[in-house]
Amino acid sequence: MELDLSGRTAVVTGGSRGIGRAITLGFADAGANVVPLSRTESDVEAVVGEVRERGVDSRVETLDVADTDAVEACFDRIDDNLGIDVVVNNAGINPASALGDPEDVSDEGFELVTDVNLDGAFACARAAESPLKASGGVLINVASVGGLVGLPRQHPYVASKHGLVGLTKSLALDWAPNVRVNCLAPGYVATDLTTGLQENDDLRASIERRTPLDRFADPEEIAGPAVFLASDLASYATGETFAVDGGWTAR
Repeated sequence: MELDLSGRTAVVTGGSRGIGRAITLGFADAGANVVPLSRTESDVEAVVGEVRERGVDSRVETLDVADTDAVEACFDRIDDNLGIDVVVNNAGINPASALGDPEDVSDEGFELVTDVNLDGAFACARAAESPLKASGGVLINVASVGGLVGLPRQHPYVASKHGLVGLTKSLALDWAPNVRVNCLAPGYVATDLTTGLQENDDLRASIERRTPLDRFADPEEIAGPAVFLASDLASYATGETFAVDGGWTAR
């Protein structure tokens, strides 16, 4: 067995930036055709170009995972043209409007986060069910350390990521033995979404002190485990959540 995804097609939501872009390119490097999904067409086009430079196929598709009808139509188009063997539910948000003490979080702020992080992931899983079962495929949900432990002042985010961990377990039970379903729980990763944390000396230092490996992860360090979970090397793993957090949850 090896980390070879040749002949397979992977769909990566939130696949044009940060962790999602790294996973997209990691899959392409392993030989897979990859379709990165994002709401911004120019971002998708740029990553599709990088995928094709690696000698594999791709498609330019834009998608808001919170739009259920659009999710169904998008996955149908991809399946009709390339098939679907792997889906990575990576799209996620944690906007400033949803941060704060629980009494200050509005219904709209809570729903905004869960609509993308949890409902959107379920919509993509449901849309991919038929092709994944037909191909004996793999679903990978990208949660967070916030899906394993509490994080202060991030209530909608933590709730959505805990829900994603639970969804992973229930889907694994219902879809076995045809489809393997696992979850990644990254710690703090150096992306444009964490730029504010990295540039704040006090916040960065507190995160690094809390992380046994004493640093933020590079996005490629999350992509590697994703490629592993999609490969035959992980053929007996399902229903699991793999923390890739520099030791954050080991305490």
